[in-house]
Amino acid sequence: MGFELFVAAFVVLAIILMFSAVKIVGQGYEFTIERFGRYTTTIKPGLNFITPFVDRIGRRMNMMEQVFDIPAQEVITRDNAQVTTDAVAFIQIMDAASAAYEVHNLTRAISNLAMTNVRTVIGSLDLDEVLSNRDDINERLLRVIDAATQPWGVKVTRVEIKDLEPPADITEAMARQMKAERLKRAEILTAEGEKQSAVLKAEGSKQAAILESEGRKEAAFRDAEAREREAEAEAKATAMVSEAIGKGDVQAINYFIAQDYVKAFEKLATSPQQKTLILPAEMSALVGTIGGIGALAKQAADQSNPQSGSVPRV
Repeated sequence: MGFELFVAAFVVLAIILMFSAVKIVGQGYEFTIERFGRYTTTIKPGLNFITPFVDRIGRRMNMMEQVFDIPAQEVITRDNAQVTTDAVAFIQIMDAASAAYEVHNLTRAISNLAMTNVRTVIGSLDLDEVLSNRDDINERLLRVIDAATQPWGVKVTRVEIKDLEPPADITEAMARQMKAERLKRAEILTAEGEKQSAVLKAEGSKQAAILESEGRKEAAFRDAEAREREAEAEAKATAMVSEAIGKGDVQAINYFIAQDYVKAFEKLATSPQQKTLILPAEMSALVGTIGGIGALAKQAADQSNPQSGSVPRV
């Protein structure tokens, strides 16, 4: 009976020793080991063995990247504008021992450090710079906070400003300014369009005037050429008639008279005020005159083609 109790106590003690000596660490975590309250080592993910009743687990540290929300706060810019801003920080513990024993309440320390640096960075900029240079603000915050958290074994991977909210009156003024700027750009574009349209119309009018002038020039040239040819023909006819008169041909004189007679009769017939047309009494004289003109034309043709005369009879 006593032996059985001894065996049972030994088994229980062995189980207790086994659970005290074997520690399983999950992936993404690291545990610190303390011996009589003093840090000795850090155990990694997996199966680990420690000294029972002497060593114990001190801190369970999360080694994965973590997200910390930086509370919203009111910040005064360099030009005395008040803005409300909040941010978010991404951190990762690189040294479990430093993060566990170099700072108390790591989360609160990082949050307060980030809030302080947000006020410092934004307070050194004007409102327009704060609203337009968010990437520069994030970069400066990352550089400052990362340098401050290195002794704690923490790596700050990113710091992002989530929201920047100016006062209501400044927001309204900015909206009016943006509207005025857009109206200004619209008026400038309209003026540029009208200017280009006027230039194109002027160019079109110029080209049309040039083409019209060239057309008038060509028409005048052709009219002058036609008048020149008409004058040449008239001069030839006059020369022929004068030569015929010099030879004593009476029909040549009838040519000039008939020409003036026909022209006068043509004007009389085409006059817009003419309601009644009076024909001359002696139409036979006009016919005789036309016959004389025909004889002159035939004579001129015979003189120009002497070889085409009639063959003499035998």
